[in-house]
Amino acid sequence: MRKGVFQNRRTGRSIQRYRCLQCGRFFSQRTFSTGYWLRRPELLRHVAQRLVGCSGFRQIARELGVSPQTVARHASRLGRQAMLRHWKHFDGRPITEPVALDSFVSFEYSQYYPIHFHVLAGRDSHYFYGFTESECRRSGRMTRRQKVRRAQLEARLGRPDPKSNEKEVAALVALVTRGSRALDLCTDEDQAYPRALRRLRGVEVRHQTISSRATRTPANPLFAINLLDLLLRHSSANHKRETIAYSKRRKSAIERMWLFLVWRNYVKSFSEKKRGQTSAQKAGVTERRWSLRALFRRRLFPERIRLPERWQLHYDGAILTRALVAGRIRQPRYTY
Repeated sequence: MRKGVFQNRRTGRSIQRYRCLQCGRFFSQRTFSTGYWLRRPELLRHVAQRLVGCSGFRQIARELGVSPQTVARHASRLGRQAMLRHWKHFDGRPITEPVALDSFVSFEYSQYYPIHFHVLAGRDSHYFYGFTESECRRSGRMTRRQKVRRAQLEARLGRPDPKSNEKEVAALVALVTRGSRALDLCTDEDQAYPRALRRLRGVEVRHQTISSRATRTPANPLFAINLLDLLLRHSSANHKRETIAYSKRRKSAIERMWLFLVWRNYVKSFSEKKRGQTSAQKAGVTERRWSLRALFRRRLFPERIRLPERWQLHYDGAILTRALVAGRIRQPRYTY
C-alpha cells in the first residue's frame, strides 16, 4: 500500500514509500534496488565496468574519489548479485553442447597460497557455466629459502587437502549437469580429472583428453577454455602474472570471478571484431543482450533464488583464507 514519499537528500528526487499489508512494516522503491543502503549507489555501475576492465581497487578508488574499502564493498555486493543473476538464467538447465574444462591458476594473500579455479565453458557457445576453487600447495621451482618458508607455514597452518582438485572438479561437473543425463567433456591430460569423474553418479560423461601442448588455435577442442583463461588474465587485475593487485582474500577473488562470469556471458559479444550475439544467446540461455546497468538494476534476493549448496558458500563469504586466522563469515544486517 502506498504510504507517502520522501526526498533523496543527495539527488532531490522523490521516492515512493509503501507499507506491507501483512506485517505492517514500511519500505520504499529503493528496497528493490541493487544500491539499497548505499550512499552513492551510482558507483556500482562504474566499479563493475572498471573491474572487468582490469583496474585494481586503488586505481578505481582514485578515479572515483572514494576509499579502496568502498570499492571492495561494492565489488563484494556486485559479486553476490552476479551469482544470483547467473543462477536465475541458467538454473541447472540441460547442457546440449560439448564442453571443455580446465583449472585456472592464481593465488591469494601471497604466492605460498595458490588457488586453482576449475572453470567449465561450452565449446560452441563459449558460455561460462560456472566454477569451483581449490587451495593447493605451492609447487614449481623454489629456492632453498622458499622451501624452508613453505615448511614453516605448513607446520603452523596445515597443508591443503591433496585431493581438493579432484573433489572440486567433481562438484563442478555435478553442479552444471543437474538437468543433464549425458555430457561430452574435453580436458587436458591432468590425472585428477578421470578420478573426479569416477565420483559422479547419475550422469554419463564421455571424456576426451587433449595435450596441453597442442597448438592453441580455434581448431583445438580446448579453444573455448584457453580463450576463457586468456580473457581472465586480460580483464582481471588480480590475476595478472606479476601484479600488486592480487586478491588478499579468496572470497574476494571468488566474488570478482562471478562478476567476470556474468560480464563474459551476458554483456560481452561472442566476437571481438563485430558486435553481435553474446555467449548466453548462442547457448540459448537468454534471448537478448544485457548491459551491466540492466544486469544490476534490480536487486535479487537469495530467499527467492536458491543457489546450490556449493555456491551458497560463495554467497555467504564462508570460504576463508588459511593465512588469515582472523577471517570471519559475512553477517548481513541492513544490506544483503
